[in-house]
Amino acid sequence: MEKINEIFIEVMPTVLMFIAVIVIGLVASKLIIRLLKNILTKTNIDHTAVTFVLSFVKVLLYIIIAITALATIGVNVASLITAVGAAALTAGLALQDSLSNLASGMIILLNKPFVAGDILEFEGIKGRVENIKIFFTTIHTLDNKTVTIPNSRLTSNNVVNCTMVDKRRVDLKYTISYDDDISKVKGLIYTLISTNDKIMNEPEPAVHVGEHLDSGVEIIVMVWTTPDDYYDVYYFMQENVKLVFDENGITIPYPHVVVKNQK
Repeated sequence: MEKINEIFIEVMPTVLMFIAVIVIGLVASKLIIRLLKNILTKTNIDHTAVTFVLSFVKVLLYIIIAITALATIGVNVASLITAVGAAALTAGLALQDSLSNLASGMIILLNKPFVAGDILEFEGIKGRVENIKIFFTTIHTLDNKTVTIPNSRLTSNNVVNCTMVDKRRVDLKYTISYDDDISKVKGLIYTLISTNDKIMNEPEPAVHVGEHLDSGVEIIVMVWTTPDDYYDVYYFMQENVKLVFDENGITIPYPHVVVKNQK
Protein backbone atom coordinates (compact mmCIF):
# COMPACT_ATOMS: atom_id res chain seq x y z
CA MET A 1 0.00 0.00 0.00
CA GLU A 2 2.87 2.34 0.78
CA LYS A 3 4.31 1.69 -2.68
CA ILE A 4 0.94 2.37 -4.27
CA ASN A 5 0.54 5.57 -2.24
CA GLU A 6 3.98 6.72 -3.33
CA ILE A 7 3.16 6.06 -6.99
CA PHE A 8 -0.20 7.79 -6.57
CA ILE A 9 1.38 10.84 -4.92
CA GLU A 10 4.04 10.95 -7.64
CA VAL A 11 1.65 10.55 -10.57
CA MET A 12 -1.30 12.55 -9.20
CA PRO A 13 0.07 16.06 -10.02
CA THR A 14 0.76 15.00 -13.60
CA VAL A 15 -2.73 13.53 -13.96
CA LEU A 16 -4.30 16.64 -12.48
CA MET A 17 -2.25 18.80 -14.83
CA PHE A 18 -3.35 16.62 -17.77
CA ILE A 19 -7.02 16.96 -16.79
CA ALA A 20 -6.66 20.69 -16.10
CA VAL A 21 -5.13 21.33 -19.51
CA ILE A 22 -7.98 19.48 -21.22
CA VAL A 23 -10.73 21.21 -19.19
CA ILE A 24 -9.24 24.69 -19.49
CA GLY A 25 -8.52 24.11 -23.18
CA LEU A 26 -12.10 22.99 -23.91
CA VAL A 27 -13.57 25.95 -22.04
CA ALA A 28 -11.21 28.37 -23.77
CA SER A 29 -11.94 26.84 -27.20
CA LYS A 30 -15.70 27.25 -26.65
CA LEU A 31 -15.21 30.90 -25.75
CA ILE A 32 -13.01 31.47 -28.80
CA ILE A 33 -15.51 29.74 -31.10
CA ARG A 34 -18.38 31.79 -29.65
CA LEU A 35 -16.47 35.05 -30.04
CA LEU A 36 -15.43 34.17 -33.60
CA LYS A 37 -19.01 33.22 -34.49
CA ASN A 38 -20.31 36.59 -33.27
CA ILE A 39 -17.66 38.44 -35.28
CA LEU A 40 -18.30 36.49 -38.49
CA THR A 41 -22.08 36.80 -38.16
CA LYS A 42 -21.82 40.59 -38.03
CA THR A 43 -19.76 40.70 -41.24
CA ASN A 44 -22.63 39.31 -43.40
CA ILE A 45 -20.44 36.42 -44.60
CA ASP A 46 -22.32 33.54 -46.19
CA HIS A 47 -23.61 30.99 -43.64
CA THR A 48 -21.79 28.13 -45.38
CA ALA A 49 -18.47 29.95 -45.04
CA VAL A 50 -19.12 30.74 -41.36
CA THR A 51 -19.90 27.09 -40.61
CA PHE A 52 -16.77 25.89 -42.37
CA VAL A 53 -14.47 28.41 -40.65
CA LEU A 54 -15.87 27.56 -37.22
CA SER A 55 -15.48 23.83 -37.85
CA PHE A 56 -11.90 24.27 -39.06
CA VAL A 57 -10.93 26.44 -36.07
CA LYS A 58 -12.58 23.98 -33.66
CA VAL A 59 -10.59 21.03 -35.05
CA LEU A 60 -7.38 23.08 -34.92
CA LEU A 61 -7.99 24.06 -31.29
CA TYR A 62 -8.73 20.44 -30.31
CA ILE A 63 -5.46 19.31 -31.89
CA ILE A 64 -3.55 21.98 -29.95
CA ILE A 65 -5.28 20.95 -26.70
CA ALA A 66 -4.49 17.27 -27.29
CA ILE A 67 -0.82 17.91 -28.05
CA THR A 68 -0.44 20.22 -25.05
CA ALA A 69 -2.14 17.71 -22.74
CA LEU A 70 0.04 14.85 -23.96
CA ALA A 71 3.15 16.97 -23.42
CA THR A 72 2.24 17.38 -19.72
CA ILE A 73 2.42 13.61 -19.16
CA GLY A 74 5.77 13.23 -20.87
CA VAL A 75 4.72 12.10 -24.34
CA ASN A 76 7.23 13.01 -27.04
CA VAL A 77 5.05 15.48 -28.94
CA ALA A 78 7.84 16.38 -31.37
CA SER A 79 7.58 13.00 -33.06
CA LEU A 80 3.79 13.22 -32.86
CA ILE A 81 3.79 16.62 -34.56
CA THR A 82 6.13 15.27 -37.23
CA ALA A 83 3.83 12.31 -37.85
CA VAL A 84 0.76 14.54 -38.03
CA GLY A 85 2.58 16.91 -40.39
CA ALA A 86 3.65 14.05 -42.65
CA ALA A 87 0.10 12.70 -42.71
CA ALA A 88 -1.28 16.17 -43.50
CA LEU A 89 1.25 16.60 -46.32
CA THR A 90 0.35 13.22 -47.81
CA ALA A 91 -3.36 13.98 -47.56
CA GLY A 92 -2.77 17.42 -49.07
CA LEU A 93 -1.01 15.97 -52.11
CA ALA A 94 -3.74 13.38 -52.58
CA LEU A 95 -6.49 15.97 -52.21
CA GLN A 96 -4.77 18.78 -54.11
CA ASP A 97 -7.70 19.46 -56.45
CA SER A 98 -10.22 19.32 -53.62
CA LEU A 99 -8.14 21.70 -51.50
CA SER A 100 -7.87 24.06 -54.46
CA ASN A 101 -11.66 24.02 -54.84
CA LEU A 102 -11.99 24.50 -51.09
CA ALA A 103 -9.75 27.58 -51.06
CA SER A 104 -11.53 28.99 -54.11
CA GLY A 105 -14.91 28.38 -52.48
CA MET A 106 -13.80 30.38 -49.44
CA ILE A 107 -12.63 33.21 -51.70
CA ILE A 108 -15.98 33.29 -53.49
CA LEU A 109 -18.01 33.16 -50.28
CA LEU A 110 -15.93 35.85 -48.56
CA ASN A 111 -15.33 38.28 -51.46
CA LYS A 112 -18.70 37.67 -53.16
CA PRO A 113 -17.82 38.32 -56.83
CA PHE A 114 -21.24 36.76 -57.37
CA VAL A 115 -24.04 35.45 -55.18
CA ALA A 116 -26.95 33.06 -55.59
CA GLY A 117 -29.43 34.51 -58.07
CA ASP A 118 -26.85 36.32 -60.24
CA ILE A 119 -26.65 35.55 -63.97
CA LEU A 120 -23.14 34.55 -65.06
CA GLU A 121 -21.36 34.02 -68.37
CA PHE A 122 -18.50 31.54 -68.10
CA GLU A 123 -16.78 29.45 -70.80
CA GLY A 124 -19.84 29.48 -73.05
CA ILE A 125 -22.17 28.75 -70.14
CA LYS A 126 -24.84 31.31 -69.31
CA GLY A 127 -27.28 30.93 -66.46
CA ARG A 128 -28.42 31.85 -62.97
CA VAL A 129 -26.38 30.84 -59.92
CA GLU A 130 -28.43 28.31 -58.01
CA ASN A 131 -26.15 27.80 -55.01
CA ILE A 132 -22.52 28.19 -53.96
CA LYS A 133 -20.96 25.36 -52.00
CA ILE A 134 -17.49 25.02 -50.51
CA PHE A 135 -16.20 22.85 -53.36
CA PHE A 136 -18.40 23.73 -56.34
CA THR A 137 -21.00 26.15 -57.69
CA THR A 138 -24.24 25.11 -59.38
CA ILE A 139 -25.61 27.15 -62.30
CA HIS A 140 -29.08 26.77 -63.78
CA THR A 141 -28.68 27.61 -67.47
CA LEU A 142 -31.22 29.63 -69.45
CA ASP A 143 -32.18 26.51 -71.43
CA ASN A 144 -33.03 24.67 -68.17
CA LYS A 145 -29.88 22.63 -67.56
CA THR A 146 -27.99 22.28 -64.29
CA VAL A 147 -24.21 22.73 -64.53
CA THR A 148 -21.83 22.02 -61.64
CA ILE A 149 -18.55 23.95 -61.87
CA PRO A 150 -15.53 23.42 -59.56
CA ASN A 151 -14.82 26.63 -57.67
CA SER A 152 -11.14 26.67 -58.69
CA ARG A 153 -12.16 27.20 -62.33
CA LEU A 154 -14.36 30.14 -61.39
CA THR A 155 -11.54 31.94 -59.55
CA SER A 156 -8.82 31.22 -62.11
CA ASN A 157 -10.78 32.29 -65.22
CA ASN A 158 -12.75 35.32 -66.33
CA VAL A 159 -16.36 35.28 -65.14
CA VAL A 160 -18.90 37.83 -66.39
CA ASN A 161 -21.53 38.82 -63.82
CA CYS A 162 -24.53 40.11 -65.77
CA THR A 163 -26.64 41.15 -62.76
CA MET A 164 -24.26 42.82 -60.30
CA VAL A 165 -25.27 46.29 -61.55
CA ASP A 166 -28.77 47.73 -61.87
CA LYS A 167 -28.69 48.32 -65.64
CA ARG A 168 -27.26 46.59 -68.69
CA ARG A 169 -26.65 47.76 -72.24
CA VAL A 170 -28.04 45.84 -75.21
CA ASP A 171 -25.74 46.20 -78.23
CA LEU A 172 -27.25 45.49 -81.64
CA LYS A 173 -25.97 45.74 -85.21
CA TYR A 174 -27.94 45.95 -88.46
CA THR A 175 -26.88 46.41 -92.07
CA ILE A 176 -28.76 48.54 -94.58
CA SER A 177 -28.20 49.18 -98.28
CA TYR A 178 -26.11 52.11 -99.51
CA ASP A 179 -29.25 53.31 -101.34
CA ASP A 180 -31.29 53.63 -98.11
CA ASP A 181 -31.79 56.93 -96.28
CA ILE A 182 -29.72 56.78 -93.07
CA SER A 183 -31.74 59.53 -91.36
CA LYS A 184 -34.98 57.68 -92.09
CA VAL A 185 -33.53 54.42 -90.75
CA LYS A 186 -32.39 56.09 -87.52
CA GLY A 187 -35.81 57.70 -87.09
CA LEU A 188 -37.59 54.36 -87.54
CA ILE A 189 -35.36 52.70 -84.94
CA TYR A 190 -35.80 55.53 -82.42
CA THR A 191 -39.58 55.34 -82.89
CA LEU A 192 -39.50 51.59 -82.31
CA ILE A 193 -37.39 52.02 -79.16
CA SER A 194 -39.94 54.49 -77.73
CA THR A 195 -42.70 51.85 -77.91
CA ASN A 196 -40.99 49.50 -75.45
CA ASP A 197 -41.40 50.40 -71.77
CA LYS A 198 -38.57 48.06 -70.76
CA ILE A 199 -36.01 50.24 -72.54
CA MET A 200 -34.67 53.00 -70.28
CA ASN A 201 -34.71 56.68 -71.19
CA GLU A 202 -31.61 57.27 -69.05
CA PRO A 203 -28.98 56.54 -70.25
CA GLU A 204 -30.40 57.65 -73.59
CA PRO A 205 -30.68 55.12 -76.42
CA ALA A 206 -28.18 55.68 -79.22
CA VAL A 207 -28.26 54.83 -82.93
CA HIS A 208 -25.08 55.42 -84.94
CA VAL A 209 -23.49 54.52 -88.24
CA GLY A 210 -20.78 51.94 -87.71
CA GLU A 211 -18.66 50.63 -90.55
CA HIS A 212 -19.00 50.98 -94.29
CA LEU A 213 -19.10 47.35 -95.29
CA ASP A 214 -18.74 45.77 -98.72
CA SER A 215 -22.43 45.00 -98.96
CA GLY A 216 -23.94 47.91 -97.00
CA VAL A 217 -23.80 50.37 -94.11
CA GLU A 218 -23.61 49.07 -90.56
CA ILE A 219 -26.05 50.61 -88.05
CA ILE A 220 -25.17 50.26 -84.36
CA VAL A 221 -27.97 50.45 -81.76
CA MET A 222 -27.31 50.76 -78.04
CA VAL A 223 -30.16 50.69 -75.51
CA TRP A 224 -30.25 50.19 -71.75
CA THR A 225 -32.48 47.99 -69.65
CA THR A 226 -32.48 46.02 -66.40
CA PRO A 227 -30.52 42.74 -66.27
CA ASP A 228 -33.75 40.75 -65.92
CA ASP A 229 -35.23 42.35 -69.07
CA TYR A 230 -32.09 42.03 -71.20
CA TYR A 231 -33.28 39.15 -73.40
CA ASP A 232 -36.83 40.50 -73.69
CA VAL A 233 -35.42 43.74 -75.12
CA TYR A 234 -32.87 41.91 -77.29
CA TYR A 235 -35.43 39.67 -79.00
CA PHE A 236 -37.96 42.52 -79.27
CA MET A 237 -35.47 44.63 -81.21
CA GLN A 238 -34.27 41.77 -83.40
CA GLU A 239 -37.77 40.88 -84.52
CA ASN A 240 -39.36 44.31 -84.81
CA VAL A 241 -36.47 46.04 -86.58
CA LYS A 242 -36.85 43.53 -89.40
CA LEU A 243 -40.62 44.10 -89.51
CA VAL A 244 -40.22 47.90 -89.51
CA PHE A 245 -37.59 47.74 -92.24
CA ASP A 246 -39.86 45.56 -94.39
CA GLU A 247 -42.83 47.91 -93.91
CA ASN A 248 -40.79 50.95 -94.93
CA GLY A 249 -38.84 49.46 -97.81
CA ILE A 250 -35.48 49.41 -96.04
CA THR A 251 -33.20 46.82 -97.62
CA ILE A 252 -31.14 44.43 -95.52
CA PRO A 253 -28.42 43.29 -97.94
CA TYR A 254 -27.17 39.73 -97.95
CA PRO A 255 -24.45 37.96 -99.93
CA HIS A 256 -25.33 36.76 -103.42
CA VAL A 257 -23.66 33.86 -105.14
CA VAL A 258 -23.54 33.97 -108.90
CA VAL A 259 -23.02 30.62 -110.61
CA LYS A 260 -21.85 30.72 -114.23
CA ASN A 261 -22.23 27.73 -116.46
CA GLN A 262 -19.12 27.47 -118.62
CA LYS A 263 -19.23 25.33 -121.73
